Amino acid sequence: MSTLHTTITDAEIRKQAANSVRQLRDPRFPELRFRYSTTDRGKGAWHVVVRGKWGKAGNYPGINAKLMQSTLPAILARRAVDPQATSTTSAWTTTGELLTWYQDRMLRDRSLSIKRKAGAKSALKCHLLPRLASLPLQELNKASLDSLLMWPLQERCELSFVRLVYNVLAVGARQAHRLSLLASNPMAGLKFSDFVSTRIKPKPSRLRSDDLPEVLAKLAGEFATRPSEAMLALMMLCHGTRVGETRLALWRNINLDTRQWFIPSADTKTKAEHTLPLTEQVCSLLRGYQARQQAAGYRSGYVFPSTGRGPMSATTATLVFASLSDHQWTSHDLRKVARTAWMDLGIDYLVGEMLVNHALKNMDATYIHTTAETLKRQALEKWHASLDNYGLSAFRSETNAGQQTSTNSTQATHSKPSSHNQIPLQGSTYAP
Repeated sequence: MSTLHTTITDAEIRKQAANSVRQLRDPRFPELRFRYSTTDRGKGAWHVVVRGKWGKAGNYPGINAKLMQSTLPAILARRAVDPQATSTTSAWTTTGELLTWYQDRMLRDRSLSIKRKAGAKSALKCHLLPRLASLPLQELNKASLDSLLMWPLQERCELSFVRLVYNVLAVGARQAHRLSLLASNPMAGLKFSDFVSTRIKPKPSRLRSDDLPEVLAKLAGEFATRPSEAMLALMMLCHGTRVGETRLALWRNINLDTRQWFIPSADTKTKAEHTLPLTEQVCSLLRGYQARQQAAGYRSGYVFPSTGRGPMSATTATLVFASLSDHQWTSHDLRKVARTAWMDLGIDYLVGEMLVNHALKNMDATYIHTTAETLKRQALEKWHASLDNYGLSAFRSETNAGQQTSTNSTQATHSKPSSHNQIPLQGSTYAP
C-alpha cells in the first residue's frame, strides 16, 4: 500500500487524489489515517489507530480535515477510557443540525401516528430549535440544557408538556447515536428528574358519575341539530374509546347483526386491532343515527364525516367537545369517567383494561391470550344499563324518533308519482 507522510489538509487531499497514493498520514497526528476510496478518488475515509486497533471515524468530504483533527483528541480520550469505544465522529457541530436531522427522519417515519408526529414537530419548531439551534453539540450538557431550555420552559408551560419536549430531544440524540451519527450520546445519563423534581400527577377527570345525567341530557338535546357531534360523544362515553379511533369509525366495521364494532390497528394508539361488543342500546342508537344520515342523502362510509370528504378531523373533534361542554370537559374526560365507573360497578380490572385497549403489561401479555369477548359484553351491558338510569333511554327515544321520521318520509315519497319517487338529496355529504 502506498502511504504518503504529509501535512493533511483539504487542499492536500485534493492534490494527491490525482496520484496513485492510497493513504495519507500526518506527523502531527500519528494515530490518524486518511484512505482514498477505491471507486471515487474524490472521497475517502478517516481512521483512528490505537494500539494497532483500527476504528473508522467518518467519511470525507462530509467530515473535512479541520473538523477531523479538532475532534481527534476527544476520540483518543474516549478510546483510552474504553478500548471498545467507537472512533466515529460527526459532521454536525451544532445541536440544531441534530434536531433538523431528527425532525426530517421523524416526519417520514410511517410507524409513528399523525398525532405523535404533530406533537414532536411542534416541540421542535416552537421550543427546541429556537432555544438550542446554535448550541455547539460538545456543549450540550446538563448545565446548558437547564439554563437554555428546561428552566425557562417550566416557568411558562405545564410540567407534562415540558417532559414531552425533553423526551423529543432525548429520543433524537439516542437515535443518532444508535446509527453512529454521533460518537456519543450527549443525553446519556441525564434524566428528566435531574431538572424537575416535582412528580407529575395524572390530570384528574373533570367529569364524575354525578355529572352524567346533565351530560346525557345535553347530548340528547343537541342530537336534533347536531347529530354527528352528539353521537361522537355518546359512542366515547358508552365504550371508553379514544377520540381518534372513534372519529375514524367506518360503517363497514360496525355490524349491527352480530353486534360488534371492529377498530383496525391503523386507527388505534397501541397499533393493535380492537373489537368492542355492541349492546342493544347502542345498536338502537346507531340504527336511528344511520337512518338520519341516509335521509339527509349521506352515502359515504364514515360514521362521523367531515363537511368535506373523509372523516371528522382531529381539530374539528376538539372544537366539537369544547362546544358541547362549554369548555368544562374534554373528550378524554368521557373516557376517564367510563373507566372509573366500570371499577365502581365491580367490573374486573383486566376486562376494563381490555375495553379501553390499553397495552397489557409484559407478564399479562405473555400468559393471557384471549380477547374475553363474553366478559367485555357483560361489562358493557352492565355499564349501559347504568347509563339508562342516568338518561341514556331518553337519548334513544330521540334517535328512534328520527328513525321513525325518516321511515315515514320515505313511505310518503313512495306514494307520490314516479317522477318524485326519491328523497331529495342535500349534497353528497352529511351535514351534522
